[in-house]
Amino acid sequence: MGGRNIGVAVDFSSCSKAALRWASTNLARSGDQLVLIHVNNSYQNEQGAMHLWEQSGSPLIPLVEFSDPHVTKKYGLSPDKETLEILAQVAHQSGVEVFGKILYGDPTKKVCEAVDLVPLSCLVIGSRGLSTLKRYAYPQVQLYDS
Repeated sequence: MGGRNIGVAVDFSSCSKAALRWASTNLARSGDQLVLIHVNNSYQNEQGAMHLWEQSGSPLIPLVEFSDPHVTKKYGLSPDKETLEILAQVAHQSGVEVFGKILYGDPTKKVCEAVDLVPLSCLVIGSRGLSTLKRYAYPQVQLYDS
């Protein structure tokens, strides 16, 4: 793997899409790898993928497979069209390799673990649509890693 591994935590909300846009515009450059980190905290996966990759998460899923609904269904995931368009654009225009990584369990814990698991050079997380005051009052990921 060449370049940096840039992680973006996504839950396909508008805030995580904004974080993805920001990372692809301001951080990613040719030769980097953009890794979408998604945590599936639902334990109702019929395919058993959660049990297979509960500790380490899925292998890195290339964009071509991440865009295929049959493949993502096996991981208990259904990325929306807008997210896939953002990913295709950054891959095509910026020369960035795009991958997905699905983790299973508590999102707060697993997002922090992803930094070492992948490993990531940096991790971009959206604000969950909260104001500065609310982010200060309800810190989650920030306190977990302390």
